[in-house]
Amino acid sequence: MNDTVMSIVAIFLAAILMFIFPLMSTADRTDDISQQAVQTATTEFVDNIRSTGKITEDKYNSFVSKIAETGNSFNVELGVSELDESSKKKTTEAASTKVGENNYIKVYGSQIEEELGRTGTYNLKEGDIVSVTVKNTNKTISQILKNFFYQVTGNDTYNIAAQHSGIVNVNAK
Repeated sequence: MNDTVMSIVAIFLAAILMFIFPLMSTADRTDDISQQAVQTATTEFVDNIRSTGKITEDKYNSFVSKIAETGNSFNVELGVSELDESSKKKTTEAASTKVGENNYIKVYGSQIEEELGRTGTYNLKEGDIVSVTVKNTNKTISQILKNFFYQVTGNDTYNIAAQHSGIVNVNAK
């Protein structure tokens, strides 16, 4: 009887070692590949905005569909800090390159998306700062397996995220 129980336990452990851990490893690699793809797409999207000075509806939709190709759902936070031209007029010097003279007005994603829906383009000027943050909203297979075996991830955690920002180099306004 004792040998039978030990055999069953040995078969159960062998099944875990042969199937579950390779599955977890493969799921982790899939998340790594998705992470890399999302980071690359985010960087390309922001760099395109910086070099053209505008956000177009086509480019935004293309970016969202490109990150969705990973098979995950994402929350995209798009933000622009517009350089306030009126603050320069109050200073005695006309040089905008001095530290402390630039004030920025924050424009949020919903405002940008509203403008994209109306005109199809959101124009920026040189000196504006654009930032994009992407986080997955679904649980990946890797997160589900880790929750099952280790109880390490929570409901608010994300596994795939990317962030990129930069200063616009071209006037589009």
